[in-house]
Formats: sequence, structure tokens, C-alpha cells
Amino acid sequence: MLRRRLAEVLSLPGEAITSLKVLRRSLDARRSRPPYFVYALEVVLPEATPLPASAGEGISIHLPGEGPALVPLPPSGQGKFPARAEKKVVVVGSGPAGLFAALTLAEQGVAVLLLERGKPVPARCRDVRDFWDQGALQGESNVLFGEGGAGTFSDGKLTSRAKDPRIRQVKETLVALGAPAEIVTEAKPHIGTDRLRALVMNFRKKLLGLGCEVRFGARVSDFLLREQCLVGIVVNGVEEVGAECLVLAMGQHADDTYGKLRERGVHLEPKAFALGLRVEHPQGLINELQYGKWWPHPDLPPADYALTAATGQEGRSVYTFCMCPGGRIVGCSSEPGGVVTNGMSRSRRDGPYANSAVVVNVRIADFLGTPQEPLRGLAFRRNWEEKAFSLGGGDYCAPAQRLLDFLRDKESAQLLPTSFRPGVRSALLREALPTFVAEALKEGLRLFERKMPGFITEEAMLVGVETRTSAPVRILRDENGQSVSTAGLFPCGEGAGYAGGIISSALDGIRAAEKVLISLESRQ
Repeated sequence: MLRRRLAEVLSLPGEAITSLKVLRRSLDARRSRPPYFVYALEVVLPEATPLPASAGEGISIHLPGEGPALVPLPPSGQGKFPARAEKKVVVVGSGPAGLFAALTLAEQGVAVLLLERGKPVPARCRDVRDFWDQGALQGESNVLFGEGGAGTFSDGKLTSRAKDPRIRQVKETLVALGAPAEIVTEAKPHIGTDRLRALVMNFRKKLLGLGCEVRFGARVSDFLLREQCLVGIVVNGVEEVGAECLVLAMGQHADDTYGKLRERGVHLEPKAFALGLRVEHPQGLINELQYGKWWPHPDLPPADYALTAATGQEGRSVYTFCMCPGGRIVGCSSEPGGVVTNGMSRSRRDGPYANSAVVVNVRIADFLGTPQEPLRGLAFRRNWEEKAFSLGGGDYCAPAQRLLDFLRDKESAQLLPTSFRPGVRSALLREALPTFVAEALKEGLRLFERKMPGFITEEAMLVGVETRTSAPVRILRDENGQSVSTAGLFPCGEGAGYAGGIISSALDGIRAAEKVLISLESRQ
């Protein structure tokens, strides 16, 4: 069908099109007109084929040579650095940043030791299921710690605002490891937590095949420094491992690691983040609100939304984040005595509920005591997680409130059915939030209703709290990718404060690995 339509646009016979490749597909579903798909295509035509002066409304033609060119690193086996066991590069963390850093290094012939404090996927899944079903929390094996990082239990969104041409290479790598092929071309690609679990195990197998050593249950408990240079690390409090180059891709959830970095004099600085709640609607309602009279239609996917609103508080905004169509809200606690929420979806997004974070920007001034306390943001978010734990009954159930009751500041006499596990209990959610966040949320939700009429409804419920939107800390690095205070330490990904989400974290891991390669080459 695409070939036939393209031939009509170009006023050519179909057989004149040598090849056709879909680069991108997006859905335009504005309610004022029927939904339709928008394609970006790469087309090869015979030389000297005449092109029309105008392709028609909504259609544009671009000739070759536009856009940035990518010069990839040499493929595996052709790198400059033959593996040397005594000169291993250590990578800490098996989330997207750590996995792609390890892959980039291994494909260049560098020996890599990948350390992950949590468990491999099968054992991790059992621990997570026990937590969701029984509230039995494992401190080192949960939704946030373990093989694949926090992203393993997520929607697997692959959207990014970055323009890096390597995004396509990242997606193609994921496809080769088991992701659906359409993630390369979809404007809003996702994988789904069910497929992510198999994918990250395939990633581990690929790394092992390249000669990487992968260790689970290996928590980095200390950093060994000499004259402001990294010389090694301590694993699990007892084992010393030499490391002249360490890629630190620990994620944003390891408060103990941040504390040890601070203790060892690694330069950290506070960073703004966001905090709020999860909102849940019936997915059918969101479909009707977004697609209008054109729902249902077999070609339309479960609808999503993205909403933002500026509030009356100067510089304060409210926005939706990590929206999960057909998904579920899940408990993500990693430390005793705290409730943390997040959203996830399976690949088909066929669940009965839609959920999204609704958050408010938190400035550094909102939590910083003195400039010498860069970890105050961690304590700030921990405080609200503990309040949510208490309001939820102290057994990892989350406090919840019907959306209309939240706006009325009234505790809900009866909660709605919800996807959240381990469970919910009725509470006044304003007590689980800073006052400025609660007030901004009330204002922002009312503004959302103007943009998306029907968003405020008796069918919507709020669950708290959403605190892990991004790291409230940054591990400052220089133009060489190394810590400004500690040579040999290459911080990257979400935990370093330089990325957010699977794609940006993967790209940051690749960049960190490239900086390591340059450093290794300069030593030869």
C-alpha cells in the first residue's frame, strides 16, 4: 500500500521505485479529524528520475546528504585493544548505561568486568513477585536493583529528545537481542516489561560471548583512591579489585553508594528533580477522550497523553511523566520503610488501566540546607517515601485517594479498583507531599481538565508517591568524561545525573566507554 501511494505522489509507476524503507511512523490523532499515520520514508529511484515540483499538502521530499553522518566504531574483533586480563575496565551497574558501556568496550577488545549488586532476571523476578504479593522486600533484589536495572520493570519506552544518530544503532542492537523490529521506526516505541526480561538476559549472553566477566550479588562498598586517582574498589565489604578505569553506571537509587563517594571526596552537586503522584484512569476512558468518535478502530493503539501546565507559583510547573497505556502502577521500594511508585506496561499494553506520573518540579532551593550538603535531595525524597509508607499502613501498601477527593481535600470513603501492588489504603495524599507540591498538583490537575476535558472524573484515582523521576544528585565530570575530582572514575547514566530513560542512558554509557577508549589509547 505504501509503495502504491508513493508512486501516486511521485507520478511514477510502482515498478520505478527501486527500494522503499520506513524510517519513522507516527500517529496523528487529533480529535478534530480522522486519525492517520505519518511516515518518513527512504526511497531509492533510478538515476535521473524526474521528481515533481510539489508533492502535495503534508508531503515533503528531501534529497540525499542531509542530516549528520555517523562514523561507527570498528565492529567486534577489529578494535585496537586486545583483551588483557590484568587491565580490565570495571563497569558498575547493569542498567542501559552499564550494558551499552560494557558492549562498546568489549567490541573494541577491552576486557570488561561488569558488576551488578542485584540478582539475574529469573531470581529477581521471583523476589519482585514475593514483594508485590506479600510485601516481602529484598534489599538487593527488587524493582530497582538487579539485572537490567530499574528499566527491566518498566514500560520500556524508547523515546528521547536527543538527536544523536546512534539512537538508531541502539535500537537495532535491542532488536537483535529480542526487541520488536518496529521500535526502529515507531515515533513512540516501547518494548514492554515482559519482553525486556528476555532481552536483558540475551544482552548478558552477548557480553559473555565477547569475553566479559559478569558478576551478580557484587555491591561496590568502597572506592580506593591514591592521590585523587582511582586505583580500585571494594566489593561486598571484603574483596579488593584493582581498577584504573571504572565506568560508574549505578542508577539513581543507590543512596549508600552516593554516601561513600561523598566520604571519599568525589565531587558531587545537588540537582533539581520532580516529585508527585501516579494518576490512574480506565484505559477505555482515555481512548474515548483522545480518539473521540473514531474509537474503537482496529488500527488505533491504546491511547496515551502528555500534559503540562504552568502554575501560579513562580517557575513551578506540573507535568505528566512516564505515561503507561494499558499498564499498571507498581511498588518500587528498595529500602525498608519507604513507599515508591512507578508505572509499567507489557508489550501489548492490553491492561484495563492507564496510568501516569503527575509531578511538580522541585528546585535545589526547596531541599538544600547549605552548599556543602549535596546529598540533601536524597534525604528530602526519602522523607516523603517514609511518610507514604506510614500513611499506607506500614506494610508497603500505598496511600491512595480518588482524584476528586484530592481536589476537595477529603479522604476517600471508598477507593476505586486499582492495578497497584502490593495494595492501597485510603489517606489524605497532601500529607505525603510537600505543601508546595500538593498545591501545585491541585492547580495543575484543574488546568489539565481544560486541555483534556474528562481528565477529572469520578473514575480516576491517585496513588503516592512518585519520587524517582530523576536523580537529585550529579557526579560532576569533565570534558574527558572523568570525575572532576577523581581520575579514572567515569560516571554516566541516570545515577550520574546525565541521563533519564533507556535511550539517553544507553547513549551516555556509549559516550563514557568512548572516553575510556581514548584514555586507554593515551596510555599506550
